Amino acid sequence: MAQHDLVVRSGSVIDGTGQPAFTADVAINDGQITEIGHISGKGRREVDADGALVTPGFVDIHTHYDGQATWSNRMSPSSHHGVTTVVMGNCGVGFAPVRPTDHDLLIELMEGVEDIPGVALAEGLSWEWESFPDYLEYLSKRQFDMDVGAQLPHAALRVYVMGQRGADREPATAADVVEMRRLTEQAMRAGALGFTSSRTLNHRSVRGEPTPTLQAEYDELVGMASALQAVGRGVMEMISDFDDLDAEFDLLKSMVRSAGRPMSISLAQGIGDHGWRKVLNKIEGASNSGLAMRGQVAPRPIGILLGLTATLAPFTTRPSFSEVAGLPLAERAVALADPARKARILAEQTGPGFMRLFRLMDEGRKIWLMTDPPNYEPDPADSLNAQALRRGVDPWSYIYDALLQSDGKALLYTPFANYAENNLDCCRDMILHKDTVMGLGDGGAHVGTICDASFITSLLTHWGRDRSRGEGIDLPTLVKCQTQDTARAVDLTDRGTLQPGMRADLNIIDFDNLNVRLPEMVNDLPAGGARLQQRADGYAMTIVHGEPTYVDGDATDALPGRLVRKTQAEG
Repeated sequence: MAQHDLVVRSGSVIDGTGQPAFTADVAINDGQITEIGHISGKGRREVDADGALVTPGFVDIHTHYDGQATWSNRMSPSSHHGVTTVVMGNCGVGFAPVRPTDHDLLIELMEGVEDIPGVALAEGLSWEWESFPDYLEYLSKRQFDMDVGAQLPHAALRVYVMGQRGADREPATAADVVEMRRLTEQAMRAGALGFTSSRTLNHRSVRGEPTPTLQAEYDELVGMASALQAVGRGVMEMISDFDDLDAEFDLLKSMVRSAGRPMSISLAQGIGDHGWRKVLNKIEGASNSGLAMRGQVAPRPIGILLGLTATLAPFTTRPSFSEVAGLPLAERAVALADPARKARILAEQTGPGFMRLFRLMDEGRKIWLMTDPPNYEPDPADSLNAQALRRGVDPWSYIYDALLQSDGKALLYTPFANYAENNLDCCRDMILHKDTVMGLGDGGAHVGTICDASFITSLLTHWGRDRSRGEGIDLPTLVKCQTQDTARAVDLTDRGTLQPGMRADLNIIDFDNLNVRLPEMVNDLPAGGARLQQRADGYAMTIVHGEPTYVDGDATDALPGRLVRKTQAEG
């Protein structure tokens, strides 16, 4: 008679604590790990992991599946990268609390900030909730391929309490602050993992309006933070431009003092004018003084994907390009291949709304053709500009022709953060710093321009195996970064390590063959909306709560994932 529900045999276990790999069996019963070592008892199901890595399931704390979780059971692309828990509601945007009159406003905000098609949101969201506890209750009745945790988004809360005044970024009154604090406390008691806010001009609605939280003042932010102290749990996630570094950081520290709870702050090279090292130095100083503050960082560049199938191409705003932009892909590719049209497009000027990105491309010095698997630390010698000059061709003409490769499905890559020096040394420093945590993947967002939910696979492959342009990082450290460290960063203490009593979320990985695949555009959003999807090779099995959810990259019928509620303070 079987003594265990599942036994994973003879894998090279990297348990998430940072200790070196060791060969062991892992036994699972009732969704929990019950034993690790040499296990003599049999399992009702046994998996041979000899030659493979066995790791905890990955915990991704920075996603935007707030809409997708209401209409889909599968949180892809994250599903394809060993993720077994996601946390959404980041950057202050989401869909609760909400009054019926403000549905369109929140859709426009999410469409602008996170590049999720408004038509897909309008079609997919059922709006069977108003308060944040209502939203959690709706999600609690759904089943997923991984666990899903939600945070309270400040922008939605502000509009709910203040109406148009909140959307217009007017200062909150004392009464507004009292009500926001009350609703924040209510959300935390209902199981929210924390609250989030944005103070960056990069976050705008589809109409170009800045996010409602951009200029929120001290009393409002500290008032919301104090709600976390009242309930004794929860975390805060923030993004800021740090226009006045000292004043802004003092405000964030005041929030942490008021809450007595941890805060993570988006951190990347090239996002703020002050430089990421200055911000990280501020974080380190706060941490050393006893404040729980971390920089939330990425393992590779944050970059724009450009192409005929993507939202943007290098020539998007040029009139002769726009003329054919609405054609089906095959017809568009034919039209763009016409030499006369090409000549007109190359002679036309880039529109003013596109100039920032156009300058970022730097005459093609910052554009690379995506390969399969992609190279996320590309050599400047391989840029399209460098290739064109070696061939004696005009760079923009060469870039134009590259767009038409693969029947118009080619994708070009332009990093806009973490690649100012044409290498990833800054990312290595961020990954290894004591006061950082992995994040910023934005799974579920930027569906036509960015596909960074695959950060997690890149973390393992690039830094743990493939890096040729500098030092790598040992695998036990990398696994810990994306399991124990991320889980603890959002107060989830029942997962993130392979130890008896922990939740049975695991990955079995064929590490030699682990690779991120080339992104591709698929039309599986509500209303037939398009989004970038990115799969991976090498995940032999992903297990959630003791049930295999993906085998060799293919989904099983199991949907053991549920809403994660945090309803008890940490001991």
